[in-house]
Amino acid sequence: MLPERVETLVIGGGVIGLTVARELALRGRRDLLVVEREAELGCHASGRNSGVLHAGIYYAPESQKARTCLAGNRLMKAFCKEKGLALSEAGKVIVAREEAELPVLEELFRRATQNGARVQWLDEQELGEVEPRARTLGKAIWSRDTAVVDPQEVLRALRADLEARGVPVVTGCAFLGLAGPGRARLSGGTVAYQRLVNAAGAWCDLVARPFGLAGHYRLIPFKGIYRKLRPGAAFEVRGNVYPVPDIRNPFLGIHFTRSARGDLYLGPTAIPAFGRANYRLLQGAGGEALPLLLADATLFLHSPQFRSVALSEPKKYLAHYFHRDAARLVRGYDPSLFEAATKVGIRPQLVDWRTKELVMDFVVEARDGTVHVLNPVSPAFTSSMEIARVIAAEHFA
Repeated sequence: MLPERVETLVIGGGVIGLTVARELALRGRRDLLVVEREAELGCHASGRNSGVLHAGIYYAPESQKARTCLAGNRLMKAFCKEKGLALSEAGKVIVAREEAELPVLEELFRRATQNGARVQWLDEQELGEVEPRARTLGKAIWSRDTAVVDPQEVLRALRADLEARGVPVVTGCAFLGLAGPGRARLSGGTVAYQRLVNAAGAWCDLVARPFGLAGHYRLIPFKGIYRKLRPGAAFEVRGNVYPVPDIRNPFLGIHFTRSARGDLYLGPTAIPAFGRANYRLLQGAGGEALPLLLADATLFLHSPQFRSVALSEPKKYLAHYFHRDAARLVRGYDPSLFEAATKVGIRPQLVDWRTKELVMDFVVEARDGTVHVLNPVSPAFTSSMEIARVIAAEHFA
């Protein structure tokens, strides 16, 4: 049963919505309500990511991602330790596969240092001591602050923390539009609010539009598929092994991640998808499939960013191309050890339709007592607790 009115309504029960609500509760606000469209938490990006807590390496200094990533990393680690949640602090190495990547590796080290991350150069011998299987051309970056958590466990702990503070989290309750000024029409009824936070993830742009925002943005979903080390097989990767990415795009490339539970994953890809929940073939494509195909075609013609992804990533549906990328990161890679994983994710990537460019930073817009988180992509899980602090300080002071 929904209340008739609340002081603050949070749309979205992913990691951003939960951490914003928790931060507001920590600051003394009690009349809060979180609503989530799905029957359970973690059905989309917040529960389907790799669980990596990033360390501020990739992001341009002074960007929102750079300002919130490392601080969020520390806050999330502290939360996991306080609650006794799974946490692996094995770190990460970033390796160069060819000489052309060395200048980008240097740029990543510069960004990391400027952003306050603890990074160190490793030569090939030192790399072998940290990650025995990893290989690089001359040198690699070692990130000590990178860690891995269990995303689903974190979401459950955040929900329990909120409910212990008297903040209800209602699932199966979607935002349908506005029933008038300060009145949200939800699938469970109409709720009046004084303040509203849009943390709707892959649906954030649609939620923002009734408020007169996000008109020049389009959300384009990208599918991330994974492979996983077969049960009973062994492959010596201790933490995370990443390639040098194309920093013109917001994707990091196929990489190895040892999960907080000890499973070894490979992925994800960044394949243009047919829907915001298109996890299997055409499942979840819905009525947006044709508009998305037309949007993809437009971006292919006008955006070199998108075109480079569209030409390279779909091939990784084929095992040969997926394994080819993985084999360049490590020695002794055996494709037969890695099977298709059930985990599939969707990255809800924002595009500025005026310029046809993929938006590289977080976007937060506010109007008339409402706050909208419009590009909640990686490292949003890592940054979430710091994003929540910024939103609370700037919009709820």
